[in-house]
Amino acid sequence: MRGNTGRDSTVRGSTVRLRPAGAVAAAFLAVAVVAAVWPTVLGGGDPLAVHPAEALLPPGAGHLLGTDESGRDVLARIVAGTRASLVVGVVATLVGGGVGVLLGVAAGLGGRLLDAVIGRVTEVAFALPLLLVALVVIAVTGPGPVPATLAVGFATAPGYARIVRGLVRTARSSQVVETAVLAGRSPARIVVRHVLPAALWPVVAVGTLGIGQAVVWASALSYLGVGTPPPAPEWGAMLADGRTYLTTAPWMSTFPGLAIVVLATAVTVLGRAVRRSGAAR
Repeated sequence: MRGNTGRDSTVRGSTVRLRPAGAVAAAFLAVAVVAAVWPTVLGGGDPLAVHPAEALLPPGAGHLLGTDESGRDVLARIVAGTRASLVVGVVATLVGGGVGVLLGVAAGLGGRLLDAVIGRVTEVAFALPLLLVALVVIAVTGPGPVPATLAVGFATAPGYARIVRGLVRTARSSQVVETAVLAGRSPARIVVRHVLPAALWPVVAVGTLGIGQAVVWASALSYLGVGTPPPAPEWGAMLADGRTYLTTAPWMSTFPGLAIVVLATAVTVLGRAVRRSGAAR
C-alpha cells in the first residue's frame, strides 16, 4: 500500500486519496468557507451599498466583476452570498438525511404494513421532480430562506430513505445481528451497535454529494422568487436580477451562475472521493 502524501487524509480508518481534480475542489471549497466566515477578507466593501452613479459598470480595476443595476459591487455580493449557499446546502442535506434515516430505519425494522406504507409514500415522492416537491412545501409554509431550506431538505428525504431502508434490511439479516440476537442482546442495543453503523456511513457519503445538489436547488428557488428575498445577496436571486440585463450587462448573471456551478462541482468531486473511501472500507 502506498504511503500517504500531502493530499491524503484519513476518514474512519480508510484513506481518502484526492486526485488533482479533488485537490482543486478542496482548495476552492476552502476559499468558499473563508468567504462564508470572513467575507471582508475576499470581497471587501458592502454588498448592499447602492451607488446609482456606478450602475452597470463592466468588470475593471474599480470593480473586478462589475456592478449591478443599482451600482452594487458584484464581487462583494457573490462573496457575501457564499454563506447563504453553503448554509442552505448543509442544513438542507442534514434535514433530508435526518428525515430519510428516520423513515428508512422505521421501514427497515418495522412490520410489513409500516414498510409498505413508507415505501409507497417515498416512491411517489421520489418519482416527482424535486423542484415540484419543494414548491409544494413552500406553498404550504410560505416563501423565505428558512422554508426554502426545509423544502429542499424534505424533497431530498425520499432518496435517503430508500437507501437506508435497503441497508437496514441487509444488516438485519447479517450474521453479526443474528449472533447478537442469539446472545440475548436487547433490540435497542442491536440497532445502535450493529444496524445503524452499517447504514450511516453510506448516508454520509451520499449526503456529501447531496450538498452540491441542495445548493443548486436552493438557488433555483431563489431564482423563482420564493427563496431569499432581495436585496439580500444570494446567487440565485442575483441570476434572476440579471435576466433583464443579459445583453447589456451579462456579468450580472454570468458570475453568480459560475459561482453556483463551481461550488456544486467542488462539493460533488469531494463527495465522490468520500464515497470511494466508504466503498473501500
